[in-house]
Formats: sequence, structure tokens, C-alpha cells
Amino acid sequence: MKQSRKIRRKDFFKKNKKSLSEETEEKTAEVKEVLTPKTEKKNYFLRIYDEEYKKLLLIPILLLIFSFIIIGSTIITTGDFVNKGVSLKGGLTLTIPTEVQISAEELNNFLSDRFLQSDISVRQLSELGSLNGLIVEASDIEEELLTNTIEEKIPDIRAVYSVESMGPTLGKSFFRQTMIAILIAFLFMGLVVFYYFRTFVPSLAVIMSAFSDIVITIAIFNLLNMKLSTAGVAAFLMLIGYSVDTDILLSTRVLKRKEGTVMSRILGAMSTGLTMSATTIVAVTIALIVSQSDVIRQIMTILLIGLLVDLINTWIQNVGIIRLYLEKRKPR
Repeated sequence: MKQSRKIRRKDFFKKNKKSLSEETEEKTAEVKEVLTPKTEKKNYFLRIYDEEYKKLLLIPILLLIFSFIIIGSTIITTGDFVNKGVSLKGGLTLTIPTEVQISAEELNNFLSDRFLQSDISVRQLSELGSLNGLIVEASDIEEELLTNTIEEKIPDIRAVYSVESMGPTLGKSFFRQTMIAILIAFLFMGLVVFYYFRTFVPSLAVIMSAFSDIVITIAIFNLLNMKLSTAGVAAFLMLIGYSVDTDILLSTRVLKRKEGTVMSRILGAMSTGLTMSATTIVAVTIALIVSQSDVIRQIMTILLIGLLVDLINTWIQNVGIIRLYLEKRKPR
């Protein structure tokens, strides 16, 4: 009896063991079936990023060439490499509180037809979707003539409008000073980076990435037909700082650390860098959507464009240059 019970128990455990193993195999097969396409897709892009980095360098190079073409066409058209607003080239800025339902586009077209030789820009002042007023920027026009013309569309503005005037000489002087400030920022940035890394190529890669960020952002800014103000210049200075952050993070992780492979160090830096960039992009996008101030909107627009461009220049261009540099340093 005891022997037969032992045999039954053995058979029972064998059957259960078999059924458990079969169930485990089935679940493993299901998991593989679900995960394999995603894993293969991830590995495919990772393989391209790892093995074809020299070909990927063509993307930022072509972007930079295309940007120089756009900036060149802007110079031919306007005489400047960027579309400057009144605060940089001189002129009048009229702020007109009004409840008259006239669109900025309609008033802009009306004034542009009247003053063919002048640069006219009209923007709306709105709060929660309701029109509060208009901002008219105009160059090479007398204040009296401009207000008389606007009154044809919006009557009785003389008692309520405010005006700011910027002379052409003062505007040009301020623009020249801001360009000098950007060049000095680049110079000192280069000195600090070179002092930290003590090697020419990685330092040049950081500076090249920041330079590409600025050039490509200016080209896109011109394509959007925006007018650069003094606040916009400040945004470009901020962009240099954002660009250098991720570039130094990448260079430090890859060149200063020795554990793991070069690719694993790059991916580790990318994980941190993309998290930093993503949080900043989200914050800038929210500010761009919520803000009603044209000054803040221009700053946030420039930063958003620059941060997106920096993703390409840091994680494709800078990575490619550093990997080429490390390959040449390998003993043959």
C-alpha cells in the first residue's frame, strides 16, 4: 500500500512538473513574440547609430550648409544676416489700446500699401483671446504721418496711444555691441573648454556644436519671418549656455571616464543629456503657449528652436567628431 502511494505521488509530481514547465515555455514564447519586434527595432536603430556614425555626420553638415544659404539670401534681400526689429535698427513703436475689431494683418497690409519704402510690423495685444490693443512698429516714418494714417482705420487714438522712438544710429550701435558680446562669449567659452579638456579636437567639437546651434537657429528664425529684438539677442546668449551644457556632459563622460566601451559611455551621457533637454523643452513650450507677451514669446521661440537643433548637433555631430578623434588615437 505504502509503495503504491509513493508511486502515485511521484506520478502526480511528474505530471504537475511537466504541466508547469509547459506553461512556462508557453508564456516565455508569448513574451518573446511580443518583445522581439520592439527589441529588434531598437537594436536596428542602435546599430545604425553605432556603425554608421560617419554617414550620420552628413545630417548636421547639410543643415549647416542650408542655413548659410538662407542667411546669405537674407543678407542679399535686407542687407543684414537676420531680420532686425525696430529696437535694433531704429524707428517708432506705437502701442494703441483699442477695442476696434481690426486684425493685425489687415492694418499691416493697409500701412504697407501706404508706406512702400518703410518696414512695417503690426502685432496684436490680447488676453484670454480678447483684443486689448495693437503694437505698430515702423521704420523711416514720421510719428505725425503714421498716427494720421492709422486714424483712418482706428479713430481717436491720439489721447490713448504711447510711442517709443529708437534712432537708427543708436539701434545700429546697440546691435554692434550685442554682436561683440556674443563673440566675446564664444571666445571665453572656448578658453574655458580648452583649459578643461587640454586637447584641441574635443574643445573644437564643443565650440563647433555651439556655433552650429546659433547659425541654424538664425536661419530658421529668418524662415519664420520674425523680427529680432533686444530680447531675442539675450535668448541667443542663453542658447550658447544650453548648448555647451550637453556638449561638456558628453565630452566629460566619453573622454574622462575609462570604464565600459566608448559606445556605452556615449549612451550613458545621452540618457542624462536627453532628460535635461526634454525637461527644458517642455518648460519652454508651456511658457510659449501660455505667455501673451511678444518679448517672452520671442525668447521662448528662439530657445525652443535652438534646443531642438542642439539635439542633432550634440548627439550626431559632436559624437561623430569625438569618435573619429578616439579612433585616430588608437595604437596601430
